[in-house]
Amino acid sequence: MAKKKGLEKGDERLESVEEALSRSEQFIINNQKTLTVVVVVVVVIVLGYFGVNKYYLQPKEKEAQTQMFMAESYFESDSLNKALYGDGNNLGFMDIIDEFGSTDAGNLARYYAGVSLLKQGEFEEAAKQLKKFSANDHIISAMAMGVLGDVYLEMGKQSEAASQYEKAARYKNNELTAPMFLLKAGQTYELMGDNNKALKIFKEINEKYPSTTEGRLMEKYIARVEAALK
Repeated sequence: MAKKKGLEKGDERLESVEEALSRSEQFIINNQKTLTVVVVVVVVIVLGYFGVNKYYLQPKEKEAQTQMFMAESYFESDSLNKALYGDGNNLGFMDIIDEFGSTDAGNLARYYAGVSLLKQGEFEEAAKQLKKFSANDHIISAMAMGVLGDVYLEMGKQSEAASQYEKAARYKNNELTAPMFLLKAGQTYELMGDNNKALKIFKEINEKYPSTTEGRLMEKYIARVEAALK
């Protein structure tokens, strides 16, 4: 009897599975056109992605890197106008941004352009390019943030400059950029007459980065600010 009941339950499960399969088959039959369109769209998207990457983005990136070579050479030799706008035969950073802005080289050109424009006194455009720059490398990212702080300071925006320097210093804390931009933040607060904030920053450098170039200067800075607060 128990064996018979077991067989009956097994038959019921088999019927349930068959019924589920039938429903699935019927769903596919009823929606065959829609499913075909979905599959085709997915295939087109996947092939399109690899096609765009191989036949458009990669060649574009290579061309942008080639164009960057001369612009970087001019930048290193301090020929900033040629670095920014080209020499008639080779593109400058601004042209590279316009033509290859979607590439990694075009993105890096924004950083170079920001630094060059700052040195040229074109502060608004420098800020614009630096704000659009992004990088996975935390050192370069921090440097770009700090240069934007320099731009704000040149524009007379001392509060924004100090905040930007602190942002740069606290981005992925490291001994290369953090003490440098903390010092700039402290000096800017001191320039603004906010000696309490300046003192706090200088003490932070002294405690966290005593072995750095900036850290070895902090006793002098701290003594000066403390004297001003008395």
